[in-house]
Amino acid sequence: QVQLVESGGGLVQAGESLRLSCTASGRSFSSYTMSWFRQAPGEERKFVAGINWNGGTTLYADSVKGRFTISRDNAKNTVYLQMNRLKPEDTAVYYCAALLSIVVVTGTVDYDYWGQGTQVTVSS
Repeated sequence: QVQLVESGGGLVQAGESLRLSCTASGRSFSSYTMSWFRQAPGEERKFVAGINWNGGTTLYADSVKGRFTISRDNAKNTVYLQMNRLKPEDTAVYYCAALLSIVVVTGTVDYDYWGQGTQVTVSS
């Protein structure tokens, strides 16, 4: 069993930055692919970024490429999402998810564990 707790969300203006963190409980964190998803009101949950177990592979949605960076610190059981040049369309609840796999996948149904989400609001 893995529990995920996100933090770092908030209200910012367009062009500003935020860093989200997701800390996992339990052992074997390094065995998991970790990803971030987001869900805006009235929309389905969508893949944002993912990172494999050792950080050697990352994957991003086209909408965030060049602005967001995912990273992980296995010694701290934590995955991060650095979000730069934020836009109003980035406003959503951001969720951390874990998958016991060596590859990064983008489908929500594939992930084994989810955090409770953290709200990110970007004003124009």
